[in-house]
Amino acid sequence: MGDKKPPELDLKNWKSFINKQGILTDSLWLLSKRDGSGAHSDIFHGGFIPQLPRQAILRFTKPFDTVIDAFSGYGSTLIECRRWGRHGIGVELDKERFDLAQKRIENEPNNYDAKTFTVHGDSATINFKSLLEKKGLQKASLVVLHPPYHNIIDYGKDQDNLCNAPSLKSFLKKYSEIVENISQAMTTSGYLELVIGDKYENGEWIPLGFYLMNETIKKGFKLKSICIKNIENTIGKRNQIHLWKYRALKNGFYIFKHEYVIFFQKNESSLDTRYKLG
Repeated sequence: MGDKKPPELDLKNWKSFINKQGILTDSLWLLSKRDGSGAHSDIFHGGFIPQLPRQAILRFTKPFDTVIDAFSGYGSTLIECRRWGRHGIGVELDKERFDLAQKRIENEPNNYDAKTFTVHGDSATINFKSLLEKKGLQKASLVVLHPPYHNIIDYGKDQDNLCNAPSLKSFLKKYSEIVENISQAMTTSGYLELVIGDKYENGEWIPLGFYLMNETIKKGFKLKSICIKNIENTIGKRNQIHLWKYRALKNGFYIFKHEYVIFFQKNESSLDTRYKLG
């Protein structure tokens, strides 16, 4: 391992820590722009904003803890693991993104000698416990989930990809299977960070965030926080604001300016269905 110790939250000196690391403690996250430093310099439409896994890594893990990203995409979470001295495993179903992620992750300096691995596969069926043992890693103290927002962005043609789920019902079912599978590889009180947005379809607002929150709770997780994040300078919003304002006025809806960053903690007691919807 490197000579320096990775940063770690110290409640005895918490003010200096959160100021130095930019730790957020409120539920409204207004980010000025996406972090484009280091291996994050190339930006992809639909890619993960690095500050989101970073906040969870610095709040809820200790140096050299294990972090699992079940939808690792372009590798942003594992880049953050290298940057902050945490071990990480990322699973990605789309081969093109998997190959690109490996190159991006290797471009990030690994000053703390963190172990980072990417796996091409399906998070609903991979044996995470066996995978961790094979890589010489402990159970994950943090799981990061940034699933497709159902079918609003094409993330590949594989039929097992959540973006290709034929219905909302099948989308929720597959997500639920992933949460149940990955929970077996988590520490007793490990945290789960879910980043998800809603969608608009056929004149109706579809609250994906609330649906996935409910599915996660049903799998034995207790809800810790619901944070709302907005970032103005995104590819999807660039140079199209007047078009979206017109569409909103014409069709009687409001423009999405939020995503949910929802935090859960693994609950070892009986399944908690207090917040079950419907």
